[in-house]
Amino acid sequence: MNRIYLVGYMGAGKTTAAKRLAHRLGWEHYDTDALFEEKYHISVDDFFHKYDEALFRKLESKILQSTENLENAVISTGGGTPCFNDNMAWMNAHGTTVFLKISPQTAVSRIRLSKKKRPLAAGKTETELAAFVGKHYGSRMPFYEQAQYVVKGEDLDIEALLALLQ
Repeated sequence: MNRIYLVGYMGAGKTTAAKRLAHRLGWEHYDTDALFEEKYHISVDDFFHKYDEALFRKLESKILQSTENLENAVISTGGGTPCFNDNMAWMNAHGTTVFLKISPQTAVSRIRLSKKKRPLAAGKTETELAAFVGKHYGSRMPFYEQAQYVVKGEDLDIEALLALLQ
């Protein structure tokens, strides 16, 4: 176990959990969205608006595959990363995968309160967002559930996650 990939829906707390887990393990933390923005010099949000999701997903897969060379790394992924281009199978083959499972209601609440721009949720009222998340999350669940471990994302206990992974 030298690479751990955290997957889950928008607002699941992947980046926060990855930072905490990496710190606890004495490992490095990487975020695929941050790696994308660093490589292409554009925010994910701006990329979605300027180009399209299909191109983003293609480039996102390349970013994900570049993590193959990282050792002792906890990698937080974008919410859609596992759902495209066989990325979930790739992560399972190249590391340990953990799905941070939250309820759709928690996702809506966290997305609404988030300072991070989320292209797929932009411009939606709370009612529209709830309807979108309900449908969208359900379509992504089969990919997330391919993770090697599934943990409750609300009030995540890092020590319990460590124990599960060891």
